Amino acid sequence: MRTDTHPHERLAGIAHDRLHAHRDDEDWLDRQWRHPESRAMLVAGNRVRMTEGRIDWVRPTTAPTGVRLLLGDRAGQTRFAVVLGADEGGEDWLALRGLLPTLASGEAEGEATLVLHALGMAEWLHATRFCPRCGRPLTPQQAGHQLVCSDGHVQFPRSDPAVIMLVTFGEPGADEERCLLGRQRVWPERRFSTLAGFCEPGESLENAVRREVAEETGVRVGEVTYFGNQPWPLPASLMLGFTARADSTDIEVDEDEIVEARWLTRAELRSAAESGDVQLPSGVSISRSLIEAWYGDRLPGTW
Repeated sequence: MRTDTHPHERLAGIAHDRLHAHRDDEDWLDRQWRHPESRAMLVAGNRVRMTEGRIDWVRPTTAPTGVRLLLGDRAGQTRFAVVLGADEGGEDWLALRGLLPTLASGEAEGEATLVLHALGMAEWLHATRFCPRCGRPLTPQQAGHQLVCSDGHVQFPRSDPAVIMLVTFGEPGADEERCLLGRQRVWPERRFSTLAGFCEPGESLENAVRREVAEETGVRVGEVTYFGNQPWPLPASLMLGFTARADSTDIEVDEDEIVEARWLTRAELRSAAESGDVQLPSGVSISRSLIEAWYGDRLPGTW
């Protein structure tokens, strides 16, 4: 059985100090912008500029013109992001999925929370350009963390709660215990993962788990237990992981989001992962953590 941390926790790391109190202090921001030890990450759309396989942290005063976003303090060094136009950048710029191997490695320790912060804010700034109340253009304030229109309506960054769950059936730990994995319509053959979906207004997280499982596979769920969470900034999700105990095993996929679902024992899951008949999500995704925590060890293969 595994005793180390779950793989998805590599993307959490130690949180940086976001320096909230300084976001509206323009004099302080200007001083830190010019400070020789400060560094800035360049973000274009949902891509970050890389150099020789690493994030290209530059002196802020040398950065191209864009929205100045205060990320915070990391080990006594002030970090910014410069949010550029979505069409800027080049071949050496990577989106989040391309960054995952770097962020999960020891060489990039401490940078994952900064990257997730920057990409989440960049996505919000790109998608939120006009006031939803009056339609007027929005202007960044609070070091990029607020948007305000000429009528004074203030918009704040949002995170949408999404549930992601591993459904199991049978006596916990028994050889015949099974887990439920599904394949989305847009995925290639043999690519499977845990089920997931967004929480709706007025709905508890546990009931969101039960509803999503029933809607996508027809399986009824009873007990729901919290597992962990993972920020996923594209578009603006907070993935809330759960394990769920099924009260039924009959599968009827919705044929809309999910086109195939399987019950697998631990032995069947291992065999399918080794043969490639089931291809599992990335090692740093919370989906992979849910699956491997239930299985009790690392599994081979990845998307």
